[in-house]
Amino acid sequence: MSKTEKLFTVAGTAKNADGTVKARFANDLVARIKILNKAGCTDINLVELPQAMTKLEALQHLQTLGITEGDAGYAVANKLAEKAKLAKKGEVKVQATNAPKAKSSVKKATVSADAVESTNA
Repeated sequence: MSKTEKLFTVAGTAKNADGTVKARFANDLVARIKILNKAGCTDINLVELPQAMTKLEALQHLQTLGITEGDAGYAVANKLAEKAKLAKKGEVKVQATNAPKAKSSVKKATVSADAVESTNA
């Protein structure tokens, strides 16, 4: 987890006034519900998380709670796919392209050491 990633204690879904369902995140359940109501949102389904989580972790937690059906499930799945893609993009892949060269130089060093030992004997 990145040090700059924000943590949330509340997550869920809500239907906007235009009918679209979105995943929602907050740190204050009551305040977030008031804001969503004022904005004309319906079908508000927010839950308190067991601990502070990133958006990716919160979405995974929502799926374990069974929010997988209908528009809410679709919104959670889409946002989860988006966050997982971003998380994967941030991973660093390291390829050992110099590994064969390192092995061959080790063999040469071993051969050289054996040759030195045989000359000293």
